[in-house]
Amino acid sequence: MYRRPSKKKQLIRRIFVYAAMTLLVAITVTGMIFVILGYRIDTNNGQIERSALIQYKTVPSGASISVDGNTISPRTPAEASVIEGTHKFVMQRDGYETWQKTMDIKAGTLTWLNYARLIPKVRPVVPLQNYTTLHASLGTVDGQTILIQQDETQPSFQLIDVRSDDIKTSTITLPTTLYSDAATSGVTHSFSFLSWDTSGRYLIAKHTYGDKSEWLVVDTQDIKSSKNISKLLDISISSVVFSGTGGDTLYALTGTDVRKLDLSAGTISRTLISKVSSFELYDTNVITYVGTDPSDATKRVVGLYRDGDNNPHILRSYTESLDIPLHITSTRYYNQNYVAITNGDKVEILSGDYPSSSSVSAKSLTNFASFSFSPSVDQVSFSPTGFYLVVQSGASFESFDIEYKTLASGSISASSSVAVSPLKWLDDDHMWSDYAGNLSMRDFDGLNAININPVATGYDVTLTNNNRYLYSIGKTNTGYQLQRVRLILQ
Repeated sequence: MYRRPSKKKQLIRRIFVYAAMTLLVAITVTGMIFVILGYRIDTNNGQIERSALIQYKTVPSGASISVDGNTISPRTPAEASVIEGTHKFVMQRDGYETWQKTMDIKAGTLTWLNYARLIPKVRPVVPLQNYTTLHASLGTVDGQTILIQQDETQPSFQLIDVRSDDIKTSTITLPTTLYSDAATSGVTHSFSFLSWDTSGRYLIAKHTYGDKSEWLVVDTQDIKSSKNISKLLDISISSVVFSGTGGDTLYALTGTDVRKLDLSAGTISRTLISKVSSFELYDTNVITYVGTDPSDATKRVVGLYRDGDNNPHILRSYTESLDIPLHITSTRYYNQNYVAITNGDKVEILSGDYPSSSSVSAKSLTNFASFSFSPSVDQVSFSPTGFYLVVQSGASFESFDIEYKTLASGSISASSSVAVSPLKWLDDDHMWSDYAGNLSMRDFDGLNAININPVATGYDVTLTNNNRYLYSIGKTNTGYQLQRVRLILQ
């Protein structure tokens, strides 16, 4: 016969159950915190060790992963933990070159190895179009279109649509009403197509005729809507850049003044920055510049200006020789602003908020990192998404990782008799070079360098936005060819 427990026994039982549940929750939470902090139990010796998490990703995916010679599962993309220390990471897929890197891993950290681009071992070069002469090639930022200019004296060029395996070609000729002295006999014309806007629709072109020059905005989708900046605004320009998309808003260097141009309204702004020798634009409205202090001609300065500011902000001033190279560039990474300044062999990276529009103080930008690079820096650039800074002098370069604050050195295999052109970004994590007629690609830190295929030097290289093909210009017995290499095998 069932006898109901006394209230005392029920109370004891509840206390026991609640205590067990509380203990279980505490153990679970503690275990989760333990795992989050990177701790684990080594099953070989039963000791507690603190580990780090590694995120793996390759293009293409499906690569095997090994750490210190031991294969882990699954294939890329994947994540796995390793204990603190120096480890060799290898990712490999059949038919592709092996990607590898040795790193010192700290406990409790997250390391991203999500940028490995695997290159096929066999890379046949496929010729697509042939040209007897070739002046320039220029790919759009989005990797969808390539401009081919065969003759700089002619107001025409080809557009190659590379969005699908079967490329499409169209020819565009500038209307004679767009540029000066089109019908004047005896005048020598030259056309240089310099840059695309971020939409891949508009082009900046420089037209030289006789001893004069003018600047054009070419609308590749509606050629009749193209505009002659110099005629429209009646100004002399030495350099000009697009601000965003639309083709109507630009910043230009007129003499030594930087001004904003609005082609749709036909207006020129006041002088935004004076005594400027060179400038560049980040995003749509952040200008970094090198120039002279307006109040002291003996000082060279680097500064920053944002659209809408009352005045530019001088970040650093120098009294050293004019022969010492001086550079400045800016980016944004994870909602944080960064400015890199190089003066000879000195490199300084600032971070923080840009100075306010009403303030002349630049104290909101503080030192984030600094290092020396010998010899003097000739080129400096941030990667497209701001992860890395690369400084270069000839064949030598160094890359700085913004997130991990690490510095890596690299070099392009080069002879002293051949000039080395600046490294260029292929994507967010990889750079390319056409030194000595070989298209080479390497990770941002100089590792995993591979010669892809022979190329003609001085022409653009385009990676399609689906990562499938790498387009370049090759030399032939009769001239040049547009060619491609397949990077993702079928």
